[in-house]
Amino acid sequence: MKKKINKTFGGFFSLVDKYIIFPITKLIMKLRNKYDKSGKELENWLSKKNTILFISLFLAAVTFIIVDQKILTFQQSSAEVLKNQTVLVKYNEEAYVVEGVPETVDITLIGNATEIYIAKQSPSNGIVLDLSGLKPGTHKVSLNYNQTIGSVDYTVNPAVANVTIYQKVSETQTLNYDIINQDKLDTKLTIKNVTLSTDQVVIKGAEYQLNKVANVKALIDINNIIKQQAGNVTVKDVQLKAYDEKGNVVDVEILPEKIDAQIELVSSYKDVPIKIIPNGTVAFGYAIASISSNITTITAYGTTDILNTLEYIPVEIDVQDISSDKSYKLEITKPAGVKMLSSSNITVDVKLAESASRDIENIQIEYLNLDEDQYTLQAVSKEDRTITVSVKGVKSVIDKITADDIKASIDLSGYIEGTYEVDVVVTGTDLKAEYVAKTKKVNIIISKK
Repeated sequence: MKKKINKTFGGFFSLVDKYIIFPITKLIMKLRNKYDKSGKELENWLSKKNTILFISLFLAAVTFIIVDQKILTFQQSSAEVLKNQTVLVKYNEEAYVVEGVPETVDITLIGNATEIYIAKQSPSNGIVLDLSGLKPGTHKVSLNYNQTIGSVDYTVNPAVANVTIYQKVSETQTLNYDIINQDKLDTKLTIKNVTLSTDQVVIKGAEYQLNKVANVKALIDINNIIKQQAGNVTVKDVQLKAYDEKGNVVDVEILPEKIDAQIELVSSYKDVPIKIIPNGTVAFGYAIASISSNITTITAYGTTDILNTLEYIPVEIDVQDISSDKSYKLEITKPAGVKMLSSSNITVDVKLAESASRDIENIQIEYLNLDEDQYTLQAVSKEDRTITVSVKGVKSVIDKITADDIKASIDLSGYIEGTYEVDVVVTGTDLKAEYVAKTKKVNIIISKK
């Protein structure tokens, strides 16, 4: 045994001497001979038997420790978690609908560091949930990770899925559409007409899901119109969504998945006058002599239906208690439904003068909002049929006002059979003047037909 040990260590020291000590010594000697005259002393020291033995033992010990530590490192077990790994489900997609499958799982790999590294770099078949052969109903199924490196252990979280399999059914639905991101459409353009490439779609899924579907809509996104100009524009690959009666999305399969839509864009506009409306009463003794503005007409853009009902653009000014000429710089408010106005600001000048007044008689009273299919109306007396209106303003203004320019009315909304005393409302076409009814209330009788 002693001879074998001596032989083993002797061979080892010979290798160390041949491939480590000798090359290093040779290198040192060359350097010393070249740069230092004391090289012979170093050579004498290195040539001693004890020196070589100690150097050999030291290098052997260092080599052993390095190799030994690497072996320990490679043999130690470690673990690494692979987050959010996609689950692949195997089943007959044409015949069934599956619910309860987790979209992702976490995988913990266990093994030594080298094997885990190799396992991460090696291709795998991923997480597989095999439902082949299972019938409709609820099932508890294990999730398996197909890893090619057999020496690495793994765990899957969650390891089991409770899935429900439904028979897939189908039905036909009428397709509607919604326009989304309408605020991105050029304000001078409006959508006149939309034509879909199909008006019928097939929805597929579990029967209970199909029963929830109230409508299917094509979501036409204005952002997908590359060139916005008047004319016909085709939007391709329009997404389809199914909704329940509350507007929630229902998860069903829709065929076709996408359609095309043709949109007719038009530039609808109308030139309308600006109507300056003074609010309030000017200071005592004064009246509005004139109202002028830097613009009198404006171009409004919007849908044809809205523009057809638009008679003017109102601009209100506050004249309460003013006693001298005044200039207003105002922002024009868009009426409801109007997308754009050709101008957004206006300057209004108001001039005052001494106030005068005159009475205009025999203004006929109009009866508004009476249900004429059920009721008839009559005034109690002659004084309840016509009234006198006092008109106040600048003399040059009120002298031009006639009875035809004044409207006196009573609102009978909600009135039924009976005798009533009703308030009279008076308005006039010239807003520079003030109109006051001499008779504030009139008496009427409503009878059933």
